[in-house]
Amino acid sequence: MSKTFASITGVHGYVPDYVLTNEELEKMVDTSDEWITSRTGIKERRLLKGVEKGTSVLGIEAVKGLLEKTGTNPEDIELLICATVTADMHFPDTANLIAAATGLTRAYTFDLSAACSGFLFALTTASQFIAAGTHKKVIVVGADKMSAIVDYTDRSTCILFGDGAGAVLLEPSTEYGVMDQQLHSDGQGQHYLYMKGGGSFHPPSTETIANKEHFIVQDGKPVFKAAVSGMSDVVSKVMARNGLTNDSVAWLVPHQANKRIIQTVASMADFPLEKVMVNIEKYGNTTAATLPLCLFDWEKRLHKGDNLILTAFGGGFTWGALYLKWAYDTPA
Repeated sequence: MSKTFASITGVHGYVPDYVLTNEELEKMVDTSDEWITSRTGIKERRLLKGVEKGTSVLGIEAVKGLLEKTGTNPEDIELLICATVTADMHFPDTANLIAAATGLTRAYTFDLSAACSGFLFALTTASQFIAAGTHKKVIVVGADKMSAIVDYTDRSTCILFGDGAGAVLLEPSTEYGVMDQQLHSDGQGQHYLYMKGGGSFHPPSTETIANKEHFIVQDGKPVFKAAVSGMSDVVSKVMARNGLTNDSVAWLVPHQANKRIIQTVASMADFPLEKVMVNIEKYGNTTAATLPLCLFDWEKRLHKGDNLILTAFGGGFTWGALYLKWAYDTPA
C-alpha cells in the first residue's frame, strides 16, 4: 500500500498596504537606515492600520486568495489551522473568524501557538490528518499582526517586526508533500523572548499597561545564539536522515527573523545564499507568516519535485526543520 503524503497544492500571501520604512522609523526612535539594514537586512515592513482590524483580517485575505487561485469550493475544506501569537481575542480562535468570513462552513478550526515556529508546527500537525487518510483538504494559515504588540519607542524590537499572512492548501499525494520533520521546544527560552502581560499569569490591569507588559521583550544575543544553533542542527539532521545533499535540495526556506541569522544558518549548513529564500528586506519579521510568504514569493520559481527544507526558530524556545517535496509547476 502506497504511503500518503500531505502535498501543498496552492499557496497565497497577503500583506497590508501601509509601508513602514526605515526612514520613517528614524523619526520615531534613535536609529538609522544604515544601522537597521546592516544588522537586520530589513528595509521596510507592512503594518495593518485601521480600527478593529486584527490578525483575522490578514488571514481572511490570504485564504480568499488561496481558494480563488486553486478553484477550491470553501465547503470542501475540512480543517483550517491558524498559527498565530497575535489572535484577535483569547477566544474565539482567529481560525474560527477566518473560516466564518471565507465560507468554510464545514470545516472545524483551531489556533496553534508556537511563536515564529508556528507555521512549521501547524504544517506538521495538519499533515498528519492527510497522511492518516481522514482528511482530503486542509488549509494551514500563518498570520500575525505584530504591530499590535510592538513598542514603537523600543528601538531594539520596533525595527524588526511587520504584519502579514500566508496560507497553503494541503491535499493527499503518493509522491509529493511533507516527507519528514524534526521539531523541538525548550521552556528555558521563556526568559529571552516573551510578552509578560495579558495571560493568566499577569492578567491585564492598569499596572501591566503602565509597565508596558503587553509588548514583546527580547534579549537579542541569547536568542541569536540559540536560533543559529537550533536551526542549523535540525536542518543537518533532517537532510542526513533523508539522504539529501546541498545539491539535491533546491531551496532552503528559513524563518525571516534577521538577515545575519539567515546567513549564519546558511553558512553552517553549507548552503549558498543563491539557494536560500530571503524576503526580509520587504516585510521584516512577520512571525508565523514568514515561511508561507517566502513560498508565495518564490512560487513561480518552484518546480514539481523540488526538494525544500523549511526551518524556523521562535520564542519559548521552539524550533524545527521540515523536508517538503514540491508538488506542482506554477503556470507562467
